[in-house]
Formats: sequence, C-alpha cells, structure tokens
Amino acid sequence: MEIRDKNGLTEEEFLAQYSPGDYVRPSVAADMVIFTAKACKEDNYRKLPQKKLQILLIKRGGHPYINTWALPGGFVNPDETTEQAAKRELLEETGIDNIYLEQLYTFSEPDRDPRMWVMSCSYMALVDSEKINISAGDDAKCAEWFNVSLKSENSSVQEKNDGFISVTDYILSLDNNDEQLNAKIRLTKTRTDTGMDTKYEIISSDGLAFDHAKIITFAVLRLRGKVTYTDIALNLVPEYFTLTELQQIYEIILDKELLKAPFRRKYSILAEETEMFSKYAGHRPSKLFRKKWLTE
Repeated sequence: MEIRDKNGLTEEEFLAQYSPGDYVRPSVAADMVIFTAKACKEDNYRKLPQKKLQILLIKRGGHPYINTWALPGGFVNPDETTEQAAKRELLEETGIDNIYLEQLYTFSEPDRDPRMWVMSCSYMALVDSEKINISAGDDAKCAEWFNVSLKSENSSVQEKNDGFISVTDYILSLDNNDEQLNAKIRLTKTRTDTGMDTKYEIISSDGLAFDHAKIITFAVLRLRGKVTYTDIALNLVPEYFTLTELQQIYEIILDKELLKAPFRRKYSILAEETEMFSKYAGHRPSKLFRKKWLTE
C-alpha cells in the first residue's frame, strides 16, 4: 500500500511537483587553512635554523575584495562533496595530495559574502614544507606563505547564575616580509546548564578578505588544542628529524618555549630512533628520528 501525505500525494508524486526554487538556497564554498613550518635563515651558521608557523594565502584577482589576501578555496561543484572540493583545491594550490586534512567548522552567516549567501565549509591541512610547490589558481594573482601569530589580550570572565560568560580578544598578525596583515577577533563563550555557546566576532580586519580572519583564528586555536593530546604535529616535520626540530614545531604552534627534559619525557613516544645523524654545518651532528604514529 502506498503511503500518502496530508495532501494525498505519494512520494513519487510529491517529488514530481516539488520546486527547489521556492526556497532560498545558499552557495557552498570550501576554504582551506593550510599550515606549514618553515625554517628561517640564521646569521649564525652554528645555530639551528629557527622555524615559523606559516599559512598559505592567495591574492584575489577579481571582485569582491580584489587585490586583497584570502584563504585558498572555491565553490563546491554539484558533483562533489565539500571534502572532495577541499582536496581538489589543496592539490591545485600546493601540488600535493594525501596529506593531513580535517574539517574545522561551517561558517554560515548570511552576510559573510557581499555577492550572495555563501556558506563556507572550512578545512585545516598540515603539510611538510619540503614537499610543497605552491601555485595560484585562475582567480588569484599570486599565492604566498605568511608567518602567523595569534596572541590573546583583554580576557574576562563574568559569572552567571547558571554558568558564565568569558570574553577574549585575539590579535592576529600575518606577514610575508613585504606586507603586514592584522585583525582583532573576539571570542565569546557562554556556559549554561544546557551547554556551551561559542561565538567568533571580527572587531577589525586590515588586508584580509571576507571573514577569513575569523576562520584563521579558529584554525590556530584548534591546532593548539589538538597538539597537546594527539600526534597531529608529526604532519609538519619531514620524514627524518631531530628531537630539537620536533620541539621547535610544538613551540611555534603553542607560541611559547618548552623545557627540554619535560618535552622529551612527554613526546618521545612520537619519535623512533634511527641510525642516521643530521648533517648541519657548524655544530655536532644530532641523532635523527622518524615518525612513530600513536595509532600504530
């Protein structure tokens, strides 16, 4: 027996007369926060090169936000998922695939794009800088790596009868030696008996398109949180590395210095010793290690 709805229609009849154009539908984009860790030049050849956390930005070649820096990304095609779109964009921008990728969040504010309602399904990728060959897409003038810094200020907590409200302002700074981009992001967390509500708000943004300052802030905070309880940081080191290099990765992500002994006690489980040694000029060779994933 066919099941009919309150209008007397079967599912086949309902679908035949259904008109998707009767409803407002957003476009969907996949935006990528691509992290890497790059070594900086050292004046003193006896010192190990210092690393910096970097993200990939593209300069937009068309409206809106022409000549403004933005995250790499693009619209999701009708025949692909958001993850497939993200992987496609990643391959187009970096020339590599099969790397660490995870979904961050869906940013869906109706006014986030001046053209129309565009929902952004954002993703975070971590890549070894030695494997990257970046290139700008068709709608971009150029693609470059920017050093990223995120620092908190003006943090406050207000208690409520059923919870609390915490407000933290973050200063996001991005630079590529030629340009400096800055933004201020306010993170508000409201805790009640029924759960936690989290809101990111752009207070100011200089040089970044759309709401990408918000997405970058979200990604950096996610990365900082996950390195403390997962092996995600291994995606930023080469196949063979020293323990000092591994510690540098953690320090640039967490934006603080770590004591050598406690770090090695906690994170030595991520490294498997090899019989090879580093060949850096100017100082004693160090033992090389390779990745030892926690899931193995």
